[in-house]
Amino acid sequence: MDTSEEALDLFKRGFNCAQSVFCAFGSKAGLSQETCLRIAGSFGAGMARRGETCGAVTGGLMVLGLRHGMAQEGDTQAKKRNYDEAEKFMSEFEKRNGSVVCRDLLGCDIGTPEGSKFAADNKLTTALCPKLVGSAVEILGG
Repeated sequence: MDTSEEALDLFKRGFNCAQSVFCAFGSKAGLSQETCLRIAGSFGAGMARRGETCGAVTGGLMVLGLRHGMAQEGDTQAKKRNYDEAEKFMSEFEKRNGSVVCRDLLGCDIGTPEGSKFAADNKLTTALCPKLVGSAVEILGG
């Protein structure tokens, strides 16, 4: 199963956008699926259902941290590269999707009862969110 298929399969199985993106890459980096799912578990629905940064984006940022994050004290080159890659990723995601903010992407705030009902009535998590997960994976090179 390729990375995109794995991410979409995880999402279809009920895991959030962040979990789906991060786990599809994290497992290939040697992390267990359970570890990946737990780490990213609070980042769905715009971080803790607050409608802030899209989970597909936060999951992608975690992937970039695995790839490029500063892991040694004083490694300012790694730190700079990580921020540069993160900025490129977010800019490309925004260019392709119009925003990096969950409530802007969905057109509602799913952290509220009204927004949650709107999202459910309009099947946003089954119609739109998989496209956002796929977009993040594609940008990351999966």
